[in-house]
Amino acid sequence: MITLRGMAMGAADVIPGVSGGTIAFITGIYEELINSIKSINPASLKLLLRGKISEFWTAINGNFLISLVAGIFISILSLAKLMEYLLESYPVLVWSFFFGLIVASAIYVVRYVKKWNAGIVLITVAGAVIAYVITILTPAEANTTYGFIFLSGAIAICAMILPGISGSFILVLLGMYRFILQAVSDFNIPVILVFLLGAGISIILFSNFLSWLFRKYHDLTIGLLAGFMVGSLNKVWPWKHVVETFTDRHGLVRPLIEENVLPGTYEVVSNKPSLLAGALVLALTGFVLIFVIEGFTGNKKEKA
Repeated sequence: MITLRGMAMGAADVIPGVSGGTIAFITGIYEELINSIKSINPASLKLLLRGKISEFWTAINGNFLISLVAGIFISILSLAKLMEYLLESYPVLVWSFFFGLIVASAIYVVRYVKKWNAGIVLITVAGAVIAYVITILTPAEANTTYGFIFLSGAIAICAMILPGISGSFILVLLGMYRFILQAVSDFNIPVILVFLLGAGISIILFSNFLSWLFRKYHDLTIGLLAGFMVGSLNKVWPWKHVVETFTDRHGLVRPLIEENVLPGTYEVVSNKPSLLAGALVLALTGFVLIFVIEGFTGNKKEKA
């Protein structure tokens, strides 16, 4: 089950606009994920250096982490091409599904707030504004120095584990999305290692910070994460008009900057059907799916 959740996270992380952290939250493993990553620290590494492999594995919740990471990599290797095809061929339907998914996710997350007050409302609104502003930023040009590659990995991995903020989209904004994908495709080992080094160091430090926030300011943190989800809805709105394009390394023209439009306007500016009925069905499917998952994971927790 953990591996399957990792596969869902991996599928989400390859799509600019959808966060693997959202999937972790709605499947009930978010805080365990943060605490497990946080447990990779000097104390646990000392156990490893002393040859106490079993104690080290237990200390870092190794079975959980290896199952989750395996699922993420299986998904990236096997589902990335499928998701790319679906986004190219049926963008309205795919984004509609994710739109419903994220709306329900935001509702699901705010239910974890134990006691609402003005401060929590304010931080939730602030989270929504921050996420919205991120979605409307203009992508930068790629900077392929090793220092910036390291920084890109550090920033992107933080976004990937935050519900509502897409690590892939952060790479788009940094101008590094195509460069990193090409590096992975070409097995450019130096670039991949520098990127992973930045991501690895950053996720351990950031997980400690998130764990501290959950422990000290639980409701405020939940409110902020829910706000991130609401603000990210701007990015996953199904009907978009392409304002600017780019040509990828295969010579294909792809959208770079898009603006949201209404279904009727979409038909006019794109000369394509809005697929409104199918979009509504898939949005509803995504919405309902969250509460089906909640019911399933909730029953499992009660039995445990």
